[in-house]
Amino acid sequence: MSQIPINNKDLIFPPLKKVAAVERARGISSTLSQLPLICCILILAIFSIGCTSQEANETSESTLELSQPNIIVLLADDLGYGDLSSYGSQSIETPHLDSLAAMGARFTQFYSGSAVCSPSRACLLTGKFPLRFDVRQHFRDSVDHLPTSTQTLPEMLGEAGYATAHIGKWHLGGLRLSDIERRQQGREAIPGPLQHGFDHYLTNTEGAPIRPRLIQERKLYREGGKYLLRNDEQAPTINKHWTEIKVDDAIGLIDGWQAVDQPFFLNLWFDVPHTPYEPAPEPHLSKYQALGAEGDQLYFRSMVSHLDAQIGRLISHLKETGLMENTFIVFTSDNGPAYEGSPEPFKGGKTDLHEGGIRVPMFAVWPGHIPANQHRFQPMHMADLLPTIANVAEVDEIPNDLDGVNMLPVLMNEQSVVERGPLLWQMDLYRHFQNQGPKPTPYATSVALDGKWKLLTDSLQPTELFNLAQDHRELYNLKGQHPEVEEKLLNAIQDFHQAPRESWKAVPIGEY
Repeated sequence: MSQIPINNKDLIFPPLKKVAAVERARGISSTLSQLPLICCILILAIFSIGCTSQEANETSESTLELSQPNIIVLLADDLGYGDLSSYGSQSIETPHLDSLAAMGARFTQFYSGSAVCSPSRACLLTGKFPLRFDVRQHFRDSVDHLPTSTQTLPEMLGEAGYATAHIGKWHLGGLRLSDIERRQQGREAIPGPLQHGFDHYLTNTEGAPIRPRLIQERKLYREGGKYLLRNDEQAPTINKHWTEIKVDDAIGLIDGWQAVDQPFFLNLWFDVPHTPYEPAPEPHLSKYQALGAEGDQLYFRSMVSHLDAQIGRLISHLKETGLMENTFIVFTSDNGPAYEGSPEPFKGGKTDLHEGGIRVPMFAVWPGHIPANQHRFQPMHMADLLPTIANVAEVDEIPNDLDGVNMLPVLMNEQSVVERGPLLWQMDLYRHFQNQGPKPTPYATSVALDGKWKLLTDSLQPTELFNLAQDHRELYNLKGQHPEVEEKLLNAIQDFHQAPRESWKAVPIGEY
């Protein structure tokens, strides 16, 4: 992928109205010398009134610019690095996401919190590596959950005056019908979105028998509107596609917040393009049929295209309502691609800790603050989103025990690099590879990435060492050739494994 050159003009945002006022003043000054004194006085009086009005407008606009920015996190599910046309896809058109990416900074080396779902989601909401909560695999929609012992992003933003809402897939526990019933009865229950700081949520029911059946019958998206939960209540059926329901709800909330001038944090997590692969509404299906796509690949492409169109609808609404200019937006994916998705140009995919499983698309947009049409090559991790967003919102107190760091200076092009320690992953071994072809060997369950060096281990034994600056495809295993690098990264992994964990398992199951 070629680098988009940085245009220094993009970094300059002149106060255009003041410039225009100066030019008008110059024109009037030239005219004054040719007019009688009384005309000069009249014109100066008129100009003075105009300037006063102009200054009042500028003061009002300045106040608006200083108001808290709205924040939107858009999270796809199982979307690979190579599944957007702006990231090199040759098979799927994503014009709305491409256009949104062009408004800001696009990262070429952004890492999800894990190669599977729940750990990444816990990471995004807490700013910590998933191992801090002993989350090493996806949740089974049982008693496993994100513990409430740590401060989350919605809690932090809520304390800073934001309205907070979660829409879409959750997969962090507490959304089984039994959990809802226990909370309604005032009994101890596994925490869900409200218990983690959100004011509002809309999700599917998560847990047996409903969700497994919808997935098995390939009806999650077309019939998901029959099994909705809203704010710990079963919600009425909505006979629309689940992806469209999410955006409808988002737009309705945004309109309500705007009506009362309320800054908001919208956490919009899509299920797409996670299985089941289902035909998306027209015109997305027929477009790829005409190109010869068949079976699950046809459905997969239509689903990504439909997701793109729905996000485009949301962005259009922000522009129409005038909110776009004061909104910080992040788009990314929870992990690498599953069966029909593309990790290109990397090796691996979902359930695997090679680059294809954890390096995902990510871009951030904040008009007037993040220059447009940018590429960022600094490695960034999903844990960085919390401190970065907290700095966007000017949160007064940010926890000092985070694994993430504030990347706002990189986004705003004030710094090219932010110093940090190694990035770390641990995940239970998934022998079943959820992508195409055989799972890359040797298997790995832990990773340390520091600068250009990446060490993969299994049971704390080094298996592979790569220099990503020279070998981003991870083709040349340098294990044994750089002992000092290996030792440093292995020590980091060992310390990581031995660190304390805030596990949900520490709370007796009987309490739930």
